[in-house]
Amino acid sequence: MALRNAVMAALLEGEASGWDLAKGFDSSVANFWTATPQQLYRELERMEREGLVAARVVQQERRPNKRLFSLTEAGYAALREYTAAALARPTVIRDELLVKVQSADVGDIEGVRAAVETQLEWSTAKLARYERGRAKLLDGRTEEEYFEQARRVGPYLTLLRGIAFERENLQWCETALEVLRRRGAGAGGRGDAVEASGRRAYGPTAPPGIRSG
Repeated sequence: MALRNAVMAALLEGEASGWDLAKGFDSSVANFWTATPQQLYRELERMEREGLVAARVVQQERRPNKRLFSLTEAGYAALREYTAAALARPTVIRDELLVKVQSADVGDIEGVRAAVETQLEWSTAKLARYERGRAKLLDGRTEEEYFEQARRVGPYLTLLRGIAFERENLQWCETALEVLRRRGAGAGGRGDAVEASGRRAYGPTAPPGIRSG
C-alpha cells in the first residue's frame, strides 16, 4: 500500500497540517500504518502537485505560518478507487523479534528474554494509548450507540483491530517469557548439547549461528 492512501484516509478527519498528520499518525493511524514526519511532508508535496490535496496558508503572529491540507475531489476519487481495488496480497508478518525467538535454543536466551520484555513494555504502553483513544471516541456512549450515531465508524474499527493486536501481543509475550525463564533456569549444558547436535546434523561446517568447534 502506498503512503498516500494512508494520508488520504487520515485527511478524512478534516484538514490538517503536516505536523497535525504526523501527530495523528503517531496516536491513531499508528495502529495500522507508520511514517516519519519527513516522509509525510514529502508525500504531501507530491500529492499537492498531483492535485490529490489542496493547501491553504494560515497566518500566525508568533509562530511560522502553516499550511493546512485537505482532500480535493480528485483525492476523494482516488480513495474510492483504492478502496474498490482488491488487496495486492494478504497481510504478512516480518518480525525481527520472532527471528530472535526462533533462534533462542542456540542463542543468548537472556538476550532473547530481554527483547521479549521490551516488546511487552511497548505493547502495554500502546494498548493503554489505544484504550484512551477508544474512550475518547465513545465519549460516554456504549459501543452499540456509537455505531448507530457516529458519522464515521472506520476509525473505531481500526482502533479495535489495534487493541486486539496488542492484547494478543501481551498474552504471547507473557507466555514466551515464562517458557524462556524455565528454559534458561534448567538449561545447564543444554546449549552445548544443541550445538553438538547441530554439528552432527550439518557436518564440520555448521550454519551461521552454530559454532563449529
